[in-house]
Amino acid sequence: QVQLVESGGGLVQAGSSLRLSCAASERIFSMNNVAWFRQAPGKEREFVAVIHWSGSATYYADSVKGRFTISRDNAKSTAYLQINSLKPEDTAVYYCAVSTRYPWPPARSDVDFWGQGTQVSVSS
Repeated sequence: QVQLVESGGGLVQAGSSLRLSCAASERIFSMNNVAWFRQAPGKEREFVAVIHWSGSATYYADSVKGRFTISRDNAKSTAYLQINSLKPEDTAVYYCAVSTRYPWPPARSDVDFWGQGTQVSVSS
C-alpha cells in the first residue's frame, strides 16, 4: 500500500529550478508534519526541510535556506519542495517523509512513512 509518492525530479543544469511533489494518502497526511530529506551518493540521508501540519511554520537546513521552499496543499494531500538556483552539490535522491510524532525538526529515526524517492541530478 503506497502512501507517499514523490515526483518532479530530473537532470538539470546548475542555476535551474525544480519543484518536487509528494502525493500522500489523506490518512497519513492530515494533521502530520511533512518533511523532505535527501541522500547523496555515498552519504547519509539528511534533513532538508519540514512544514507544520497546518502550513503555518517551516524549518530548513542551513545548507538550503534561501533557495528551497517547502509548502503543502492540505486539500490535495500534497506537499511540495521548490528548489531554486540548483547546485551540483544538490544532486541526491529526495525523499518525502511523514512523522506522526512532532519533533521539530525531525530526525531520520522520527519518520514513520517514507516515499520511494525522486532523483535530482544537477550538472555544472
